[in-house]
Amino acid sequence: MPFMTHRTARPLAAALALLLSACAGPSARVGVGVPVGPFSVGVGVGSGGVSAGVGTGVGPVGVGVGVHQGGQVTGHAGVGASVPVGGARVGAGVGSSTVLHDPQRPQPAATPGSPAVQWRDAQGRVVPECQARGGC
Repeated sequence: MPFMTHRTARPLAAALALLLSACAGPSARVGVGVPVGPFSVGVGVGSGGVSAGVGTGVGPVGVGVGVHQGGQVTGHAGVGASVPVGGARVGAGVGSSTVLHDPQRPQPAATPGSPAVQWRDAQGRVVPECQARGGC
């Protein structure tokens, strides 16, 4: 008998998507995930406010993308497990997340005559394009 079947993978993916999409940092959150095909759509509430996300999973591994009410977009990956409770499933997991887009992060101002793409070094300083390409 296989450990994870197609029938148990979707609810587990739903629980993982819920946990992963609602988790943008090391804080506790509560939410609900609904399976939609191979994906799950989730809504969560925590110390950072309301967040929504979509995720998918295979076995105990899941990945997802979430957006919280401030517009910050985060990507998530983790592992977890779920158990049936009545007509729903309740799960727990651990994972990691990273900020993919933050509308509150100030963008560098463009100066007249500057190229559309600005090259930056590891410390964030602007580097001339010729130097980035090795032609200065």
